[in-house]
Amino acid sequence: MIVQPDDLSCKELVELVTDYFEDRISPSVRARFEMHLSYCAWCRVYLTQMRETVRLTGRLSEETLPAGSKEALLNAFRGWKGERGGEP
Repeated sequence: MIVQPDDLSCKELVELVTDYFEDRISPSVRARFEMHLSYCAWCRVYLTQMRETVRLTGRLSEETLPAGSKEALLNAFRGWKGERGGEP
């Protein structure tokens, strides 16, 4: 595999996934994104996992959560952010 200087890194691809799904990237960036996928099996797996996550979570709504789940999730995310040096 020969990587060109303008190829996307895996990290860059991960940062662009939402914009890729929502068709909010330029044609040139989309081409680089898809070129990266053509040779990076790990990123293809990641993209598949993210598509499945979006598909499954698209079915969730606040009204369908069991009582107390929203608060538990918010607390978990606040704790996760605090553990990594972010603001709690």
